Amino acid sequence: MPHEHEHSGHRSASTEEHRGIAAELGPLDCAVVVVSDSRTEKTDRSGDVAVELIEAAGHRLVGRELIKNDPAAIEEKFAEYVGDRADFVVFCGGTGLGSKDLTVETVTPLLDKVLDGYGEALRRFSWDEIGTAAIMSRAVGGATRGTIIACTPGSTNALRLALEKLLLPELRHLVREANR
Repeated sequence: MPHEHEHSGHRSASTEEHRGIAAELGPLDCAVVVVSDSRTEKTDRSGDVAVELIEAAGHRLVGRELIKNDPAAIEEKFAEYVGDRADFVVFCGGTGLGSKDLTVETVTPLLDKVLDGYGEALRRFSWDEIGTAAIMSRAVGGATRGTIIACTPGSTNALRLALEKLLLPELRHLVREANR
């Protein structure tokens, strides 16, 4: 097999084998936290998109929140969902350069492991859609106590890209690895 490697007589599993094993996890428990000072439940299209995509991927929604760009509120939702309650939490919004965009500063110190490839890949794929404006994305992801956490921009296009192209295709694999 082309992806197998021999190291001191130990065969490591290929990415495809890991995905196959991870697929056995079944539906995962997911939470959506939209961070915005301007959206309401009626105007929260990003939250709607996140819920639709998560459920279409066969996962369970265990919570949907709409909170202000406030570190205490972000920390509270992080603590509420990370660990036993959710396998995956997506924080939508608060990742820009504005003085009130505080999601990245609040969540990053709470991560046990940072998933650098997530932010790098989101900026790379965003580049194809929006060009040099992609450098303004401060998307970050990681894991804490077995939960995968992703901070995405609040725009529906960026959120859709993050979930459809990057996170949901690898989610079971990510959760499995975070719980090893």
